Amino acid sequence: MTGEHPQANRLLQIGSAYRQAKVLLSAVELGVFSALATGPLDAAALANRTQVHSRAACDFFDALVALGLLTRDGEGRYRNTEESDHYLDGAKPTYLGASFDQYNRREYALWGSLTRSLQTGSPAAETHGQDHFGSLYSDAARFKTFVTAMTSGSLLAAQGITQQFPWENYESLCDVGTAQGCLPVQVASARPHVRAVGFDLPALRPAFEAYAVECNVADRLRFVGGDFFKDPLPPADVIVLGRVLHNWDLETKKMLLAKAYRAIPAGGAVIVYDMLIDDDRRTNSAGLLSSLNMLLWTQGGFGYTASDCAGWLHAIGFADTSVRELPGGNSMIIGKKRRRGDGD
Repeated sequence: MTGEHPQANRLLQIGSAYRQAKVLLSAVELGVFSALATGPLDAAALANRTQVHSRAACDFFDALVALGLLTRDGEGRYRNTEESDHYLDGAKPTYLGASFDQYNRREYALWGSLTRSLQTGSPAAETHGQDHFGSLYSDAARFKTFVTAMTSGSLLAAQGITQQFPWENYESLCDVGTAQGCLPVQVASARPHVRAVGFDLPALRPAFEAYAVECNVADRLRFVGGDFFKDPLPPADVIVLGRVLHNWDLETKKMLLAKAYRAIPAGGAVIVYDMLIDDDRRTNSAGLLSSLNMLLWTQGGFGYTASDCAGWLHAIGFADTSVRELPGGNSMIIGKKRRRGDGD
């Protein structure tokens, strides 16, 4: 024993991290970054633009400076950082704020019930006996927020998949649980030879088709309505299950992967992308926290490792699997279906 005490700073930072999160979430909700996208503003002008009270304005805006989300010049004018301007200005196609809106309006309060869910194993979200999505789609306002949040949360991963996957070897794509169609839109925009289908519950059709029109790819996309619990998946060279498997229990995960296997031809591929837990379950806190988020939202959902998923794929019949990191903290697992005549 040296008599020295370990530093408490890290514990205090973790224990109070909710404060940083809420400052960012409130800034997105109030439109701070969008207000500054057209030029710098001093505290009074920015407070007026975002309806922040004069008592709170300087502390709030300077906290954003201290967090590296804004800068302030010698004349007291605030500006977006490059990062904030690119991802948090609501007028830009790269806007990720819809995800933050979901965190702010629903998840922030939900995490206040974590202790109870840890003790009961039951979700904190009110599902009224339905799965999370059945409850969600019955509320028009929540539904609209959800689909835009899904696009926001999937955008970086979709761009990474579009760039990294060898689409030149494939002609068709089906995105399962497509919501607005973020991935099909990205692929169709960059890989015009690929015929892209979005598969989801029929209620998603208007949102999907409107987004395709907005992104000028409506002539290359098609929506297929269905329920993946009851219906076969539309056939395609590549089936994508993006941020889908974590919502369900193990039996359902394996069922969906088996349906994907049946829907692709010999030589086809499945892409699973998610925020994965590291194989040793020691270092990727984001993946583990995402899994705890499923505890709060769903009846049986949980996160998983790349090795877990690769094992399920091999058991179903996929001959080869590989893992690649994607932007935004996600990773994709690629499973390839053996071509006819290939050896074991």
